[in-house]
Amino acid sequence: MKVICETERLIVRQFELSDAVFITQLLNDDLFIRYIGDKKVRTHENAINYLKTGPMASYEKHGFGLNLVCLKEAFTPIGMCGLLKRDELESPDLGYAFLPEYSGKGYAKEAAENTLKTVMKTGSLDKVLAVTLPDNFRSNKLLETIGFRFKETIELYGSQNNLYEYRSL
Repeated sequence: MKVICETERLIVRQFELSDAVFITQLLNDDLFIRYIGDKKVRTHENAINYLKTGPMASYEKHGFGLNLVCLKEAFTPIGMCGLLKRDELESPDLGYAFLPEYSGKGYAKEAAENTLKTVMKTGSLDKVLAVTLPDNFRSNKLLETIGFRFKETIELYGSQNNLYEYRSL
């Protein structure tokens, strides 16, 4: 198990194939589908394939990717957070998603802030982007809270998105 960072309440670690049940749950949540997209992960096999070709392939290729976020005290998986490198964007971008029962408790801010700082340092990155739908108000506010600045509206995957930029000092 490779831990990316820890906070007082959370552990952020790389995904393992044993996280497939959680991935199926998270990727089929209504808010995930609405604000991020339908990844068509419906079965255990779909989840294994998603983990292998998504986060795990990214760890190998880029040295970073999406990671599991779990509560420290019981190791309960509550979401994911990490950096992605999309061909459509010039720099890596921050991605995160949490189960609805863990929203509004500061976990996303805690995970995003700490993951961002750690991965920028270990990956020698000076700029990270973030992309959100304009009506995803909570996500837009979170990005601004942790230091991202709105740059422009872009078209990505057929819809308008807000593009944010974060630069290390």
